[in-house]
Amino acid sequence: MTVTFDLETRIAAPPAAVFDASLDIDAHLASMEESGEKAVGGVTSGLIGLGETVTWRAKHFGITWKMTSKITELERPLRFVDEQLRGPFKRFHHEHVFEPTATGTLMRDHIEFDAPLGPLGDLVERLVLGTYLPKLIAERNTYLRGELEA
Repeated sequence: MTVTFDLETRIAAPPAAVFDASLDIDAHLASMEESGEKAVGGVTSGLIGLGETVTWRAKHFGITWKMTSKITELERPLRFVDEQLRGPFKRFHHEHVFEPTATGTLMRDHIEFDAPLGPLGDLVERLVLGTYLPKLIAERNTYLRGELEA
């Protein structure tokens, strides 16, 4: 079963600045400090670009996970897509959209994912991941807003 969710975050900064911050590996690592996330392969610092990959290692639920993501679409400064190539999900697709507003940027995240393991994965999606991942992305967005509005 595919899980889909959307988040909206208003940031008082121009779309190009929010776009770049969202592609910045160092900003991502700082926002995920609590999980001990590290970039261990591919682009490990600075901005990641179209066709490039990053391999993340992080601890969630007491388990260390690795996930390799690739930037599969990029239209600066309006949108980009990252997708899992290898990792814990059967499928993970994250579209980032940046809309100019009178006060800065409306950042929209559209995420779709499928857990592996058939019916057991469906249960984990509903009971755990369906609430955990939106919270994790919201925390990242709050961090970016704080950094960009400082």
